[in-house]
Amino acid sequence: MTETTEQNRGTETEGPTSRRTQVTKRGGGDPGARGRTTIADGVVEKIAGMAARDVDGVHAMGSGLSRTFGAVRDRVPGGTTKSVSRGVKAEVGEVQAALDLEIVVEYGVSIADVARDVRENVITAVERMTGLEVVEVNIAVSDVKLPEEEEEEPERRIQ
Repeated sequence: MTETTEQNRGTETEGPTSRRTQVTKRGGGDPGARGRTTIADGVVEKIAGMAARDVDGVHAMGSGLSRTFGAVRDRVPGGTTKSVSRGVKAEVGEVQAALDLEIVVEYGVSIADVARDVRENVITAVERMTGLEVVEVNIAVSDVKLPEEEEEEPERRIQ
């Protein structure tokens, strides 16, 4: 005679000469899909900033004013390190992201080619690292770095 017992983990069947346990999975589905992942705007901005800086022809990120304030902030003891997200603004949703970048290009390069390369590099990096769909990357070229221009150093306020 066989006796059957229902348990939380499955059905167990016992007989005089055999024992068989059938285990059913709890929760079902892909464990990687249980829960929610959110990605902050700042994370996407850093990824995009690093990707944009890797493109030949990009001299700097951000406007002259933001770079000057950033340089002063970076020199103050206890100040933040050089901001990789300077010149980048991201809007991040649950599955999509949109980016605005402000760049300074080197003199003599094709601005259209640099903008295309920045856009491609940023989209590839953000989508690969975050899984978000990048719906747009708007690029504003705020300046051209001329060969004879010295890098503007703000006057030191603290010595």
